[in-house]
Amino acid sequence: MAQETDIVIRKFKGTDREAVRDITFNTAFMGEPASVFFDDREVISDALSLYFTDYEPESCFVAEANLKVIGSLIGAKSKIKAEKTFKHQIALSLLVKAFKRGTFTKRANRRFIFSCLLSLISGGLNSPDFTKEYPATLHININNGFRGLNIGTKLVNAYLGYLKSQKVSGVHLATMSDLGAKFFYRQGFSLLYKGKRSYFRPILHQDVPLYIFGKAIEPDEP
Repeated sequence: MAQETDIVIRKFKGTDREAVRDITFNTAFMGEPASVFFDDREVISDALSLYFTDYEPESCFVAEANLKVIGSLIGAKSKIKAEKTFKHQIALSLLVKAFKRGTFTKRANRRFIFSCLLSLISGGLNSPDFTKEYPATLHININNGFRGLNIGTKLVNAYLGYLKSQKVSGVHLATMSDLGAKFFYRQGFSLLYKGKRSYFRPILHQDVPLYIFGKAIEPDEP
């Protein structure tokens, strides 16, 4: 078991890509593997991490223990830009890949997609837009077995320092985990919105909470 002093926080490198994809997949379901709700590792890893690792790698950080990447923070200075890039440059090719791989022939995947569509139609995916005051965003994931070592705090601090150097005014993020909510409270983030999501109901038989947190980034004094 690694100790806190063994952890190195550094900027993402291209050679970290597969490790970050693995971490993203293995923690996508509130800290558990995405296989709980989606049966295609390649497609879901693309959906969750490809923009960050391939289009804005300079905004990503990793945590390393014994030369192995065990945690990551993938971020974007502008959530609006990230979403536009995904829509116009990633989504179609990802859909084609999914068809070629037979992703939609798998029952678990059809069930999840249908549940998401129901949420979309009913307005269950709506949430307030905080991008004007908090333009940046982030996703943080740490492998099971390495949590509780202050890694998340170090990754967040590194990212906030980076955003400050880039003169970004604020950052916001969403989590569906109560533990995640407690973590961001401890990091000095403010709760901007609390709602719920229903697309995991076929698996959990209940809605899950949605927390959106934000943090303003004060510029250095001139």
